[in-house]
Formats: sequence, C-alpha cells, structure tokens
Amino acid sequence: MIVSNNKKSNLQKADWEIDFYSRPIVDENGKKRWELLISSTNNFKGNKTFRWEKICPASSVNSIWLKDALEEAINTANSEGWDTPSVLRCWRSSMKTMIKRAADQIGIELISSRRTYSLFEWLLERERDFYPQQKGYIGVNLAPPSNPIRNQPIPLPEEVRGDSWSFASLSLNTLIEADEWEIEFSNLIPIKESIDKNLSIPGIRLFSSKRSLALAAWLGGLEPAKLIIEGTQLILEAGLADRWLVTDVKDEAKDAISNNFLNTKNNADGLQFISVQRSSEQNSLDGFWMLKDIGNF
Repeated sequence: MIVSNNKKSNLQKADWEIDFYSRPIVDENGKKRWELLISSTNNFKGNKTFRWEKICPASSVNSIWLKDALEEAINTANSEGWDTPSVLRCWRSSMKTMIKRAADQIGIELISSRRTYSLFEWLLERERDFYPQQKGYIGVNLAPPSNPIRNQPIPLPEEVRGDSWSFASLSLNTLIEADEWEIEFSNLIPIKESIDKNLSIPGIRLFSSKRSLALAAWLGGLEPAKLIIEGTQLILEAGLADRWLVTDVKDEAKDAISNNFLNTKNNADGLQFISVQRSSEQNSLDGFWMLKDIGNF
C-alpha cells in the first residue's frame, strides 16, 4: 500500500528509470540474482538523485512481486522528500510486459525509452565497482547487452521532417544556460563539471515555418536518444530500438561529421542536441532535446 502524503506539493518531482533483470551473480543454489534498480531522472542542474534497489528471489520474478516492490520504493521516496513518479522509463524490451503490468496496477505510465541516462551510468558503476566484489560474481557483463542486430533505419515520420535541417554546434558554456531559454517542448540532462567548457557540442536543427510547434511535440513523443553516422547516413536512435533516417550525408563531409561526434563521445560525455525552430533566422526555439551517446546503450 502506498502511504498518502499531505505535503505532496513540497515533494521533489522526477520521472523514474527502472531496470528489473538478472545480474552477473549466482547465489548458493546456483540461481542468478535478480535485482530491481530504480533511479530518478536527474535534474539539469541538480545533483540529488533518488536511487533504490531490491534483490528479488529467482522464484518470485513476476509482476506481483514487482508491484509490491514499486509501492515500497514509492513509500521510501515519499519519506525522503520525493513525489510519486508519474512516468517510468524502461529500456529492456524483454521486461516491458511485466513492468507495464505492475505499473498499471499502481497507476504509473510506462514509457519504452533509451532516455534512461541516469540508470545507465549507475549500471556501469555497479558493473565496474560493485558486482565484482560480491560473492558469486561470475564476471559476465549483463547490463546492458550489446545488440549486433539492429533495425534498418526508416525515414522520419512525415510529422517530424519539417522543411529543412542543418548540422549545428553549441559551446558547452552556452548549453549550460539551456534551462533559462524559453522552449515549448524540451528535455535537458545534467552536464558533468569535469567536461571542458570550451568544447563544442554537435547537433542538428530542424526547421518548419508553419508546423514547428507540432513537429516539436511529435519529436518528443519519439523519445530521441542519440544521433549516429553510419556510412553516409545520419540516423536518430529513439525509443527502445527505433532507428530513423534523418538524411544522407555527402561523402566528402562524412569523415568530418563523424569525427565531431566521436570527439564529443570521448571528451564530452557523449552529449548531443536536437533543436526545432521556425527558421534559421529566428533564435526562438519550439523544441530542444539534449541527447547522449553511451556506447551500445
């Protein structure tokens, strides 16, 4: 049962990112350890993150156990000053049905998305520093798995194509001020203090003179995750496994663009962006998303 809280308006709000899966550890009975991990989506300029974990017996991996665990997590979050989330984001397609069944029972929306950057970083930390120290560690990287079979990219939906587009870059010093911009639709992610503030962050601008606002709303619904260059194609990866073809890149420009994305991946935490605006002459934005390229995630 979720404990009611009369001070909901004073609680910190954040979406949750969730992973319910087996880990590279076996117990004394030779069964893999199952674990529920929850991380709140980090605020753009906030260091506070709600994290919650619970081990699940292998014999109890079902939506009933998960529903009870989610309610326990919500009660803990409320007691620590966090509001009940309205959205859960899940990136494992194999667990989507079970998690949705549990989430539906407590009235929380589930979104299939790779915009779970806070959770990904926590998983990497645990695989590097925590799991190897645990009894029964088997040394197998289970989170997240590489996926050599990728969906073929398909053209962006008509609603998201706009009139034109262009490559762009923003200095990190400029990007740090993004939460002060007036934007109708946006999703920002934290910027690590360790990144060189003089670096330029690559991205793309989408233009639509008559449908800019509608285009921004559609783009947000795709759950954009990262931009990549494959051959001479610029691809937007989104949702769980969606791959959208943005455009073909001229062969003579391919290497320079690829190197720009690679440099940011290596030196700027993989940061990227997509903006939506009416024209290149206008500075006002209808949509702005920060993205992050984290390897095979």
